[in-house]
Order: sequence, then C-alpha cells, then structure tokens
Amino acid sequence: MSHIGKIPVKVPVGVKVSFKDDVIFVEGPKGKLTQKYHPVITFENKGGEIIVNRVNEEKQTKAFHGLYRNLLNNMVIGVSAGFTKGLIVTGVGYKVESRNNILVMSLGYSNSIYVYIPDGLSVAVEQGGKLVVSGIDKQAVGEFAAEIRKLRVPEPYKGKGIRYETERIKLKAGKSGVK
Repeated sequence: MSHIGKIPVKVPVGVKVSFKDDVIFVEGPKGKLTQKYHPVITFENKGGEIIVNRVNEEKQTKAFHGLYRNLLNNMVIGVSAGFTKGLIVTGVGYKVESRNNILVMSLGYSNSIYVYIPDGLSVAVEQGGKLVVSGIDKQAVGEFAAEIRKLRVPEPYKGKGIRYETERIKLKAGKSGVK
C-alpha cells in the first residue's frame, strides 16, 4: 500500500464530493473544483471520508494512488478553507499596489511591471511590502506566487527582491577590500 494513498480523505460538513466519467467534482462554500483521474484508481465514499483504492499493483498505479489521494485532499481543503501564500517585497523604493485586477510593481527597473491577477485568485497588498496570494486551487496559488517572485529574485548580498514569507535568504559577505 502507498503510505499516502491509504490515508482516508476527511470530508468536512458542507463539502460535496462526486465522481463521474473519470472526473472528480468537489463543491464547497468557497467554490467548485474538478480534476480528471486515471481509471486505475477507484474512490469509495464512506460517510464523512473517502477511501482511495487501486486496481492493480503496477509501479505507475502505485504512484497514481498517492497522487490522486493528495489531489483530492487538496481540493477538499481548498473549497472549505482555501490556500494562501505570503510574499515579502524588500528593497529601497520597491513597492506594490493593486488596481482593480492588476498588480502594479516598482522593482528597481526603469518601468513599472503590470501583472494581471488570474480569475479565482485574489491578492491582498499589506503594509511593509507584504503580498498575500489566496484562492481555492493550491496549484494556481503556488504557481502565481512563483511568477511574482520570479520578477525580482532575492539577491544574496543585500537580500533585495521578492521572497516567500517562510524563505530565509543567507546573505554573503561582500568584498573585504584588504590585501
């Protein structure tokens, strides 16, 4: 058995999960999500939890077992609680503001950078250069946060740039100037 795949997925009250034509449908208070799955995986709904099973013991099927269990779990968490990813903008003159559905970023380049916020995601700009990307799809939240971070990756000498909230930048020593 897959270590991850054998753990049942707990479905909170107010979340509906259904399976039809190799597609998972999850609906909750925050929205709806769908995900296609491979037919070698079966789902068994037992009251407040869902058990994921596999048809055979092939290596690829075992990999799918854990994968689809985690994807289902992320969908259930997303429609009930949602996901957030924090970013911090550090640097003299670096600033971010949100206008309608667009982020306007001044990151030390000659022109401002305009980033369109995708549907289903929201970005909150807080004091101190902090951004919070939130949404119901874990993959979309992480991918959009990575795209924002890529605009100005933290440099190792002063730590200027955009970093994740949990990320620690190990600063290098500069030139000593002594021979």
